[in-house]
Amino acid sequence: MTEYLSRGRVSAILGPTNTGKTHFALDRMLGHATGMIGFPLRLLARENYDRIVRVKGAASVALITGEEKIIPAHPRWIVCTVESMPLDRRVAFMAVDEIQLCADPERGHVFTDRLLHARGQEETLFLGAETIKPLLRRLIPGIEFITRPRLSKLTYTGPKKLNRLPPRSAVVAFSAAEVYAMAEFVRRQRGGAAVVLGALSPRTRNAQIGMYQAGEVDYIVATDAIGMGLNMDVDHVAFAQLRKFDGRVSRDLAPSEVAQIAGRAGRHMNDGTFGTTSDVGGLAPELVEAVEGHHFAPLKVLSWRNSDLRFTSVEALMASLDRPPDEPGLIRARNADDQVALIHLAAHADIARLANHPERVKLLWEVAQVPDFRKVMADAHTRLLSHLFRHLTGPGRRLPTDWLAKHVARLDRTDGELDTIINRLANVRTWTYVSHRGDWVTDPLHWQGITRAIEDKLSDALHDRLTQRFVDRRTALLVQRMRGDTSLLSAVACTGDVLVEGHYVGRLFGFRFVPDAVEGANAAKAVLAAAARALKPEIAARVERLAAEPDDAFVLAPDGQILWQDDPVARLVAGPEILKPVVEPLASDLLEPGQRERIRKRLADWLNEAISLAFQPLLAARKAPFVGAPRGLVHQLSESLGSLAHYGAGAQVEALTGHDRMKLGHFGIRFGVESVFIPHLLKPSIQHLRALLWTVHEGQPLMDPPGIKVSVIVERPAAFYEAVGYRVVGAQAIRVDMLERFAAEARRLARETKGGFALTPQMLSSLGLGKEGTGQLLTALGYRKLETGWVAGKRGPVGKAKPAGAQRQSDADSPFAVLRGALDQL
Repeated sequence: MTEYLSRGRVSAILGPTNTGKTHFALDRMLGHATGMIGFPLRLLARENYDRIVRVKGAASVALITGEEKIIPAHPRWIVCTVESMPLDRRVAFMAVDEIQLCADPERGHVFTDRLLHARGQEETLFLGAETIKPLLRRLIPGIEFITRPRLSKLTYTGPKKLNRLPPRSAVVAFSAAEVYAMAEFVRRQRGGAAVVLGALSPRTRNAQIGMYQAGEVDYIVATDAIGMGLNMDVDHVAFAQLRKFDGRVSRDLAPSEVAQIAGRAGRHMNDGTFGTTSDVGGLAPELVEAVEGHHFAPLKVLSWRNSDLRFTSVEALMASLDRPPDEPGLIRARNADDQVALIHLAAHADIARLANHPERVKLLWEVAQVPDFRKVMADAHTRLLSHLFRHLTGPGRRLPTDWLAKHVARLDRTDGELDTIINRLANVRTWTYVSHRGDWVTDPLHWQGITRAIEDKLSDALHDRLTQRFVDRRTALLVQRMRGDTSLLSAVACTGDVLVEGHYVGRLFGFRFVPDAVEGANAAKAVLAAAARALKPEIAARVERLAAEPDDAFVLAPDGQILWQDDPVARLVAGPEILKPVVEPLASDLLEPGQRERIRKRLADWLNEAISLAFQPLLAARKAPFVGAPRGLVHQLSESLGSLAHYGAGAQVEALTGHDRMKLGHFGIRFGVESVFIPHLLKPSIQHLRALLWTVHEGQPLMDPPGIKVSVIVERPAAFYEAVGYRVVGAQAIRVDMLERFAAEARRLARETKGGFALTPQMLSSLGLGKEGTGQLLTALGYRKLETGWVAGKRGPVGKAKPAGAQRQSDADSPFAVLRGALDQL
């Protein structure tokens, strides 16, 4: 190694990605009194400048790029982009990174120029891929080589679906539209992705990569901009495309380009993998072998452009740019952007007239080198360059301040979509470049500050837009946290809102979690899984609280659900008897079997007590030591929830003795002519409970009882009305106690009135049936209408006893058949 680093030697450190070449070069540079290193990207230059500043201090290091210059009074080391290297400055150490870019058709001539002419007084290093080694040996006599092996292994894993890619993956495509589409998909499925495009400013690119590096997202979707020097902790690289547009044509990626991008996977000693997305298909075996083994065909030629330019005239300048190389292994570069711009500018007659002496020709060439960061070389950029040249050749030899201010001010806006902000960024970077030409603008430091502030503002806005569009921070965080066994920080507000790691994920209703709306099945799974883990302590605490609550903490809702703290926690289902429904806790993935049983038992105890209180008279009669007919009658009353038509219990009623009736009366059981009932169970509050118990037991839809109304039009099954204490007569249902009261009043009038009685206002109003309906009811009760009034007639018993297990008798057998028919006709 000592011999290799001897004074004045020119050396090449060659090898694939992740070999530590750059780290080695920086260490060598800082070991010299002075040094300069050129990087292929402004981003890399800034990153390494910051690294050296942290070690050596800002006073010792300069940064020189086309858009940024930080030059202290006496810098010892200079970090720059390859295009901006000040080769007229003498330094002890010189290095150029990614020297294989000499073969690049766009920028290769700049790298080749540095290869041939950039030298340190003591040491020169070229860093790059093995593919350039034969040409280096031919072009640089005496150059020494060191090959550095990759620090980690790179393995092909084949194609994978986009939603099956492992965490810490980078997905690579070659158009902004394709990158956006895949980033949207990753957001829906995995919570989000960082986005890296060549059009992003360094500040935006750093922010996106920083978000990925910090673990806020586990995926990055990028163009091949990630393939050069961007240091990220990527474990897997997936190619979503294998063709790119190189500025001229659409072509397949070269094996070395595949390797350069795939080599982003694996850092330091950590192995990496690469593959494709499933819609691309697998890579050819020979390509896989080349990438894994780092074996590629050597470069045959390097791009070259004459740097010894003649400025005697525009024609002489163009001719010198077109001069072919003399050395074998070099090929004249195709016209770069600056040369194309020069051709367009020279085509304007007034521009050609102004470029009438060497200084003007040189100025024209400098103007042509102002970059178009939009990479479109549109007429708008050519017009801008022509305006620059005219102003710089005008009386003031400077750009007018008001003209410059107007162009810059138009860009100081952060509204608009992604493409709008990217376009503004590209434009302001052009003006940043112009502001660093101290001989072009008045007060260059002022304009550098303004353009840099606008670029930073637009960069931050672009980062925010990218994050808003392509990152669901909540899902990304939850997916990341769920991989470990660490507990999740969670909180449940008094409203039931659930926060996990500071993000709202849904609401907790009792013991049921309702997740917030998310896009994508995987995102929904992440929210549910995170909530399930985070809510375990809360659920356990709630179960304990519910088990210890007093009875007044629970409410039976009209829909059959049991509420606790205003949230449903269980529901009623049919049990063995109508008065013994079963409590079923509502389904919840958060409850363990033992917890469900504790909830069920506590609520069952409460429900039994509530039913016992409501049906106290009836349940007390059930417990009494009745035998025979009284016992049978109480059983029938229990099945019918406290009211029973005579025709359904005729045999039991007829078998009762006077003593039996007296004992049953002690429990509130009343014997009417039409019904047997318990008045206490006709209260509206108990009616609701009766309605609920009947619908649950019968499996019917929930129905509201009539409440305080004594008669209603029949709109539901007859059995429902009878279960809540009503008798169905034709199209009307009449509450049993009011029916008995009406019948009693009719009997009194019949006894006290000779020759027939008239319908009284009380009779007409008591049931709300009207005159005709009331008359029909009297007919059903056995009364006859004479000219002198209503008189009692002969009629049989109200109904026949229904044999055990038999169906209810037909309407034809009912004493109310006549009245039903008449009311139906109404």
